[in-house]
Amino acid sequence: MSDPHLMLALANLVPEGARVLDLGCGDGAMLAHLQNSRGCTGYGVEIADANVLACVKRGVNVLQLNLDEGLSMFADASFDVVLQIDTFQHLRNAEVMLRETVRVGRMGVVAFPNFAHWPNRLSVLQGRMPVTKRLPYQWFDTPNIRVGTHADMGVLAARNGLRVQDSFGLQDGQVVRWLPNWRAGTSVYKLSR
Repeated sequence: MSDPHLMLALANLVPEGARVLDLGCGDGAMLAHLQNSRGCTGYGVEIADANVLACVKRGVNVLQLNLDEGLSMFADASFDVVLQIDTFQHLRNAEVMLRETVRVGRMGVVAFPNFAHWPNRLSVLQGRMPVTKRLPYQWFDTPNIRVGTHADMGVLAARNGLRVQDSFGLQDGQVVRWLPNWRAGTSVYKLSR
């Protein structure tokens, strides 16, 4: 995770000493931060070889798994918190993984780029796919297989029988609660069963 403001805001959602599973953990920066600043333990899940190596170098426990194959190796409520930060938009089985997030963890934290943020809407109105800090790729070379909006996640959570404990946007490290669908580049949902 390259945005320190985003990392700090999301870390505040994780209780001290929690057992954490970080899905799509990248280079392990978030889990390392949680271990060092909040006394958390747990595992990262990552598929890319270079990121797995980076996690090991950081001292982060990491499992190399393809999330599209599910989380069947973990029992119900194995973790206090399951993080899905900038992972949701890359998954083919997004609804299944959302349900798995709250099955494996007592609480899930899902954060993703909010496609409905006003600069993105303006780009689309101008006939172009947005390229922003949170969506930094051109349409033809993006690793994202879907885009989502803050409002859409609430509907998806309800459709899958999940309880929204909290939801808000993040913009430049600041929590956005008023009109987050318009005013925030990142959507954050705290979910449970």
